[in-house]
Amino acid sequence: MAGKMLSRSVADDLDRDIRSSSGEREAVLAPFTGEVLHELPLSTPEDVVAAAAHARLAQLAWWGAGFAHRRRVLLRAHDLLLERRELLLDAVQSETGKTRGQAFEEVFQAATVTRYHAVAAESILRPQRRRSGIPLVLRTTVDARPKGVIGVITPWNFPLSLAAMDVIPALAAGNGVVQKADNQGALSILALRRAFIDAGVPAELWQVVTGAGAVVGTAVTDNCDHVCFTGSTATGRTVAVRAAERLIGASLELGGKNPLVVLDDVDPKKAAADAAYACFSSMGQLCVSIERVIVQRGVADEFIEEFASRVRSLTLGAAFDYTSDAGSLTLPSQLENTRRHVADAVAKGATLLTGGRPRPELGPLFYEPTVLTDVTPDMACHSQETFGPVVSVSIVEDDEEAIVAANSSEYGLNASVFGRSLRRARRIADGIDAGSVNINEGYRATFSAVDAPMGGVKNSGLGRRNGPEGLMRFVQQRTTAHATGLLQLPRTGGEFAPMAGLMVTLLVALRTLRIR
Repeated sequence: MAGKMLSRSVADDLDRDIRSSSGEREAVLAPFTGEVLHELPLSTPEDVVAAAAHARLAQLAWWGAGFAHRRRVLLRAHDLLLERRELLLDAVQSETGKTRGQAFEEVFQAATVTRYHAVAAESILRPQRRRSGIPLVLRTTVDARPKGVIGVITPWNFPLSLAAMDVIPALAAGNGVVQKADNQGALSILALRRAFIDAGVPAELWQVVTGAGAVVGTAVTDNCDHVCFTGSTATGRTVAVRAAERLIGASLELGGKNPLVVLDDVDPKKAAADAAYACFSSMGQLCVSIERVIVQRGVADEFIEEFASRVRSLTLGAAFDYTSDAGSLTLPSQLENTRRHVADAVAKGATLLTGGRPRPELGPLFYEPTVLTDVTPDMACHSQETFGPVVSVSIVEDDEEAIVAANSSEYGLNASVFGRSLRRARRIADGIDAGSVNINEGYRATFSAVDAPMGGVKNSGLGRRNGPEGLMRFVQQRTTAHATGLLQLPRTGGEFAPMAGLMVTLLVALRTLRIR
């Protein structure tokens, strides 16, 4: 099996690539089979301190090497990612249980993020002239300096994508990185990191630690100059508080209960096929995947029938090729949470249209993609994030009711609108309170747009990754201004007296000319 080949080709280097002095190891299981994939070395808080110190020292030379050097290294890394894509796909599948196609989305995203920041970092971060308070008399420049060492805490569900979306811009901006890898995603992260090391990123610059989040993750927050966290809202609050106590920045991508609005002018068959992928990609274990489908009554019967049929026809499998439509859940805890949400909903009166049962004959963590209707607020899956292959479908009467339903959540990470009329779909999208809104796509339109900011509102997080906004997380801006000597600014009361009238005239002129 490819997972066993992966274990020999990547896992042999675990002791070299993970900073660990504890002597302790933890078995990591393959979701497809339940067998031990490898024994992962575990780090200690002292390892995090050492990792930050080494990264901090390496960062000085990395920043001093300049943008052109970093661009060359990152573009070489981009090429290595493509050359090693089969190894990376094996790593992602072995650790997460997702399909080959959905693993490919991760490789594509990692390469895209790398190319973007290699090419764009210098133009975004170069020193900029800004208008001075007194034109011609003063000149002002703003430059950007790296913060130093960035802490990146990544989850298990999208190890390549989520590592790349935080680590690579941090490196492009001239920082070092200490990454706390989730134990279940460490192999994928190390395979990603190895491509960058082989391309010329100093090994000391990108440190990887593992272990319990409450211990090792806390140490990362305590020893870095900015922290990026992707995970649950509850843990994100803890990270935010700890970062605030140190007066460092934190960017947090947290939970979601993402809605998809289906307008009554859609082609029901196409909309159903697109919606099925949006809901069940990576078995719903994706922060931006859809968990709530809101369909207008005019097309509800036909859409729901097509949707249930499409979901029912998905091919589940553990293949290391492109023959499966849906894979496995990743962790036993995700299987248990999925089963609990479905059982609770059915017991309280929800209607099960399809799915609703595990498939142990395929593997220990397989569960059928599940569609529920008649979901009410007293059911756990109504408002809580399932993070599994469960979606609820509800019916609304008109556009306004659809917007209200979409916004009836404490979360606001991602949303989608399906409609034939782009103008109408955009109007609905404008009313939805979410960090990203896709039109006629579930999540990939915004997720792949690495030149545009991505993040959540409400309880879905703060800060943005991707685009210039995401890159600016990793720098401190500094303003430098100097006097040109054209005019001496007043220093005494006697010097102010003749100058005050001139300054007022200047203010009136700037206002009249609308000069900012």
